[in-house]
Amino acid sequence: MQKYCYYKNNNNDNNKTSDCFLSLCFLQDPSVTQVTRTAPPGLEEYNPFTDTKPVPPGSAPKSVPPTTNTQPAIMKPTEEPPAYTQPQQTQDQVRAQAELLRRQEELERKAAELDRREREMQSLSASGGRKNNWPPLPEKFPVGPCFYHDISVDIPVEYQKTIKIMYYLWMFHTGTLFANIFGCLSWFCVDASRGVDFGLAMLWFMLFTPCSFVCWYRPLYGAFRSDSSFRFFVFFFIYICQFGVHVLQAIGITGWGASGWISALTGLNTSIPVGIIMILIAALFTASAVISLIMFKKQI
Repeated sequence: MQKYCYYKNNNNDNNKTSDCFLSLCFLQDPSVTQVTRTAPPGLEEYNPFTDTKPVPPGSAPKSVPPTTNTQPAIMKPTEEPPAYTQPQQTQDQVRAQAELLRRQEELERKAAELDRREREMQSLSASGGRKNNWPPLPEKFPVGPCFYHDISVDIPVEYQKTIKIMYYLWMFHTGTLFANIFGCLSWFCVDASRGVDFGLAMLWFMLFTPCSFVCWYRPLYGAFRSDSSFRFFVFFFIYICQFGVHVLQAIGITGWGASGWISALTGLNTSIPVGIIMILIAALFTASAVISLIMFKKQI
């Protein structure tokens, strides 16, 4: 194996010529030529300045021509996504939502009442004052109304329910006194000695109906309207006396003009229909006494 070093240089550089001569002498050395003859194949193409290793000619990998695929790639998920389900509301959430709606409706109702009261007050001030409207009597009646009564205008919203219950209680007691007149009248019809009870029944109706309204209902109405402690004191004092009257009327002592339980049992011995009527009236007196006690405890 002979190697020739040929170097062209226009300037005839002596140093480069001497280097080429030394390289030619080294390659012609017998020991070097013997090593190069026994070198494995592919070593001549080995470049020490690269990272690739020489590959024998017979062991080179065969290149596979690329295959063309005209279909687009489709990714198939291993698991299908779960269907979207709306979370179910619990009972507590439903109750809370219903409570919020109820409070909203209550606030809207109170706002509407306040708006109506304000318009009424403006209309009353424009007309020069408010006129009495209770008791509701006909316009041609010789006696006119004595009081102005409007719970939605005079009473604050938080106390209107209490005033309405007390007003209905007064009406209930008045109706019971009116029914007591018919009970004592029917008893007087079957027993002529019961004329005193019939007369007292009419007296109690004519006396207790206006007195109960003026003496304990109007003080309570005015106390809530103007927040007066004195009117509250008057109401509690008279209302306790009124409760005692309810108890006595429910007992129904004979000769006191009340169709209570004693009078009803006495009339039942005389006439069964009359006794049944008086028993119903006694139940009304009892209910009036029980409701009065319950409302008294609420006021305290």
